[in-house]
Amino acid sequence: MTNPVAFERPRAKTWLDRALSVVTDVQPGEGATALLLTLNLFSFFALYYILRPVRQSLILSESGAVAQSYSAAAQALLLLVIVPLYGAFAARVNRLRLITVVIAFFASNLVAFYLLGRAGVRLGVAFYIWLGIFNLMIPAQLWGFANDVYTSERGRRLFPLVGLGASLGAYVGAQIASAMFGALGPYALMLIAAASLFACVGLTFWVHRRESVGSHHNDRAAASAEQPLGPEGGFQLVLGQRYLLYIALLIVVLNLVNTVGEFLLASFVERTAAEMVAAGGPGAPDSTAEWIGGFYGRFYAHVNLLGLLAQTFLVSRVLKYLGVRGALFVLPLIALSSYGAMVFFPVLTIVRWAKVLENGTDYSLNNTVRHALFLPTSREAKYKAKQAIDSFFWRAGDLLQAVVVFFGTWAGLQTSHFAALNLLFVGIWLVIAVGIAREHRKLTADAVGEQPA
Repeated sequence: MTNPVAFERPRAKTWLDRALSVVTDVQPGEGATALLLTLNLFSFFALYYILRPVRQSLILSESGAVAQSYSAAAQALLLLVIVPLYGAFAARVNRLRLITVVIAFFASNLVAFYLLGRAGVRLGVAFYIWLGIFNLMIPAQLWGFANDVYTSERGRRLFPLVGLGASLGAYVGAQIASAMFGALGPYALMLIAAASLFACVGLTFWVHRRESVGSHHNDRAAASAEQPLGPEGGFQLVLGQRYLLYIALLIVVLNLVNTVGEFLLASFVERTAAEMVAAGGPGAPDSTAEWIGGFYGRFYAHVNLLGLLAQTFLVSRVLKYLGVRGALFVLPLIALSSYGAMVFFPVLTIVRWAKVLENGTDYSLNNTVRHALFLPTSREAKYKAKQAIDSFFWRAGDLLQAVVVFFGTWAGLQTSHFAALNLLFVGIWLVIAVGIAREHRKLTADAVGEQPA
């Protein structure tokens, strides 16, 4: 017998439910919580994109691009310590206190950076490393909370809407930063971001309250939300469960393929810019920096536009008809065709549009799918294992890419050879995706079998 609920769910869609149904299938009474979770991701990514130009201005003006290139290694080493500490704390508190304390900790860091910067301390390297950890840990936690709130069925329907908050937040934050950076400078933006972080805390409390007493949660779910997580650490969970280990390997290979692709694009852009300047003539750029800046401005605009349109109108339809398991194969198949084209047609136009398609799909559909993979997992996996995977294993992909590029350039590989190498990595990606799909089917079948009659 199921536990009683506090209220009856509305029998008809509200105006909010109907408005949000443009993006995905929102059932009666679901719109308010889905919108709050969307605003939660929006708030974080808006403030993160406010901090990105602060990061670049500090490290490039103080230490240069060489120091920037070593940051991934430093971040990975720090995460080996931070992730276990996070897991130990999560085993002692409920989800609200976990989220609040972690966000308050990062907000206090921003205040400390502000004070040190005003005092004349050089912050470039430290802030760059810090932001690289911050922008992985907080989204992992917020997505873990969304996974904790929703069942597999509801998450599959509503995650496309929640993910839209991240896409819109990135766009709005970038616009705010470009408008405010010159007027306020880097340190004032740190204080604005620190204060804005607490919007995520408020929205989290609001969602927790709604889902604890609302119509669509029973007493058992509400009581579970108040309990600390189990004692297992994030790395222990990943290494102890095949499904989680497959997801971790997927993140490593996915990031490896994407960053090797970014290296390929940068190589073509650098070479083309030099040729354009050397050729001279009417309309030729005055410098390589001018041409490269214009190229990447257009490139990122196309990627962001594709990602936003796909997240708004396409992601929910793909998940509806293909499901999470089917959608898992969309990006690797796109990457397979993209890098195959680069092998046989190694020209900038092909590389450019292949990367626009790859990145736009990654930022929309694939981003939603990889978070939805945690819907059928335990609460410990949603917070602890997800934190380990989305932070340490993500950075491990960055490190592996650096190794590949270093030895590839040392061996004299051409750009077409790197594209062929990426085809091999995509093949490994597809094999891992098959393993994830198999384990996901088992988990969701078990979940269905455990549903009360």
